[in-house]
Amino acid sequence: MPTAPLTTRLAAVLHLKITWQASALYAVAFGGYVAFSVYLPAYLKTAYGLTQADAANRMAGFVLLAVIMRPVGGWLSDKVAPPRVLALAFGVVTAGAVVQSFTPGLAPVGTIAFLAMAAALGAGSGATFALVAQSAPANQVGSVTGVVGAAGGLGGFVPPLVMGSIYGRFDSYALGLLLLAVVALAALLLDVVSVRRLQPTTASTPARQRPSHDGDPEERDVVDSQGLTVP
Repeated sequence: MPTAPLTTRLAAVLHLKITWQASALYAVAFGGYVAFSVYLPAYLKTAYGLTQADAANRMAGFVLLAVIMRPVGGWLSDKVAPPRVLALAFGVVTAGAVVQSFTPGLAPVGTIAFLAMAAALGAGSGATFALVAQSAPANQVGSVTGVVGAAGGLGGFVPPLVMGSIYGRFDSYALGLLLLAVVALAALLLDVVSVRRLQPTTASTPARQRPSHDGDPEERDVVDSQGLTVP
């Protein structure tokens, strides 16, 4: 059981680079999903003239797909690596937001764009927590997760206000969606440029830490069977 004061533990967590990186990524991924679930019905009614019931049903489909893709994102992160899943997710969100900024027809382009973004945001949310589990110190994973979760909630609170303000001023959703594309692209660059460097790789293991197998041939056979490289 931790004996250090809460403020001390929180300060230690906030000094970790992964805390800030994962918080930024989760604010975009989970925050975007929450923001769409709040604002999508109003958007569909205004931009496409849908009824309240139809807009609500489409929003429910968006949310359901995002929820289903969340564990899929975690599973994919175990198979490949969280940064790769996040890169793909934010790339899809960027492309989907740009396409939707032109307000294409809802069938099929608009529907495909929104469903693609829903899947990507859900998968990105799951991949972010997989990133925390792999990159944060073992004794601080829970604390980092708490901070990251708070960032996701904040990320879901701000975008609907921004979208509403932009629409009220310019009578268009295009600028708000392009802003989403810019934010998703920034998250993609953060992931590619900075986050991937946190991921441990076997290539970075110092040579002195690797097992020596220059001697007996039988030892070489054992090492080979374990999947290690023999010079």
